[in-house]
Amino acid sequence: MTSIRRAFSSLSCSRLAVVLTVPALVSSAGLARIFGDQEDQPIAFTHNIFDAPAPVAGAVFGSGPALRPGDRICTPATQNTANVDTDCEKAGPSNETSIAVNPIDELNMIGGANDYQLAINPGGHLSENVLSRAHVTFDGGHTWSEYPIFFEAGSPYQGTGDPSVAFDAVGHAYYATLGFRFVGPNNALNPDVLVSNSGDGGRTWSSARVASGSGNEGSVGDLLDKEYIAAWGTGNAIVTWGDFRLAQKGSFVSAKIYSSVTHDGGTTWSAPNLISGNLDQAFVSVPTVAADGRIYVAFLNTTDLQTFRDDYELVEVSAATGARVFGPVKVATTIDGATDYPLGFGRQTYHDSLFRSWAAGNIAADPTDARHLAIVWSDMRNSTLPAPANPYAATTNSDVIVSQSFDRGRTWAAPFALTIDGDQFMPWGAFDRIGRLRIGFFDRQYDPANHRYGYTLATQASGGALLFNFNQLTTALSDPTTGNRGFATTANASFPFATTFLGDYSNIATTPSGGVVAYWTDLRQQACFGARCGRGQDAFFATAP
Repeated sequence: MTSIRRAFSSLSCSRLAVVLTVPALVSSAGLARIFGDQEDQPIAFTHNIFDAPAPVAGAVFGSGPALRPGDRICTPATQNTANVDTDCEKAGPSNETSIAVNPIDELNMIGGANDYQLAINPGGHLSENVLSRAHVTFDGGHTWSEYPIFFEAGSPYQGTGDPSVAFDAVGHAYYATLGFRFVGPNNALNPDVLVSNSGDGGRTWSSARVASGSGNEGSVGDLLDKEYIAAWGTGNAIVTWGDFRLAQKGSFVSAKIYSSVTHDGGTTWSAPNLISGNLDQAFVSVPTVAADGRIYVAFLNTTDLQTFRDDYELVEVSAATGARVFGPVKVATTIDGATDYPLGFGRQTYHDSLFRSWAAGNIAADPTDARHLAIVWSDMRNSTLPAPANPYAATTNSDVIVSQSFDRGRTWAAPFALTIDGDQFMPWGAFDRIGRLRIGFFDRQYDPANHRYGYTLATQASGGALLFNFNQLTTALSDPTTGNRGFATTANASFPFATTFLGDYSNIATTPSGGVVAYWTDLRQQACFGARCGRGQDAFFATAP
């Protein structure tokens, strides 16, 4: 995921199967051979669908159904419960959830997710696709429908991943993903950055390629990764992404952040701008738009090549061109280095767990004060360090961390930890309309064993101090340590079928009326596929005042 991969290479276990939509008769094992074992690479292979483990072992990757723009794939029954399941394609998991609220109609929301489609054909063979969907509601989150954002019939892309969604100020929607193409059973191209846009609330989408990857994971080229989008005004949006430059045999050269802007609703995009300055170990960028129209981008950079801890960095970019106009400036060092987490399959994880994780969070801008910004992340500063490499021998305490700036990102306050029992991870921050910081995150405080998680919303108390009230949004807990149907393996007999992949983020958004909506990966429901049942992965939704 970062330069830390060099430190982890000697601990790496065997490569897990890759999830992509590819021509029929290419197996998961075949795809693993395509990409090889890249755990020693300082790039984010383990943070896009190149390296996501397959939800069902032995699947053959096939072509998806022929869908047209505006086709409604499915609609589940209307739900009036506190937690709403937005998935209706039930033969496959969902993860990496992103959500946006239409500013001119807050009953209209769009959720993005990595959506996996599984099937058993008449010959008894498993078939698998991964094509992100738009999860759309027009009644405030009670009824959801799924629509295709990139169309299978005649598409040059066989898979999409790393979803990110946004609305501009006039209700035009944007959905950014990575797009994957295969050129044969033993070769795959590095992904492109794609942005689809919709003028009807998320039903119908048209797509544009913003940036092109080059080469493949084992060759000279550019591997584009972890794009994210923000939008403002009328027809304006910015997407940022990481570009991992590879040399011979896919060896790492550099990792830099780029941006592109549109001013015509996503029809055309500017040429990519290098925005990470002279930093060359940069990854996982997120943009935000301040109240005065200034645009800021936060990202991680592996500055310390001794500990492999990362620094959060900030740049300001031009709203007109996307070019860098200030920074990078260091915000803080994240405690996420080579000995700060236990390792599951050579990847950072937590107590009694195998699912991968990292420190990354996001940047948020206060709508009541254009000078006020906040960056949130999670790290191990309050855990016992160094951590044992074996997660089943470790006791971890990951916390959510906040740093604020009151001078447009020029200086930053010391990091502040939300000290809560157990592990909290994958946080996402947003300011509400009265300027309170709201943070959503996965939270294990509800389980004394530090196994099961809920989803928590932290709300900043009035007065501006970093004092928070906490609200559990989930009405049931999820256990990633055992008993899962997809993305599961057994490394410890006491924890059979442990989750290996939850996605790398879930998030929240604020509403025009002042509330919050949350969207997360949930494991509460039973999923059966083939001969085995276990806990599934579904994209769940909740609201909070």
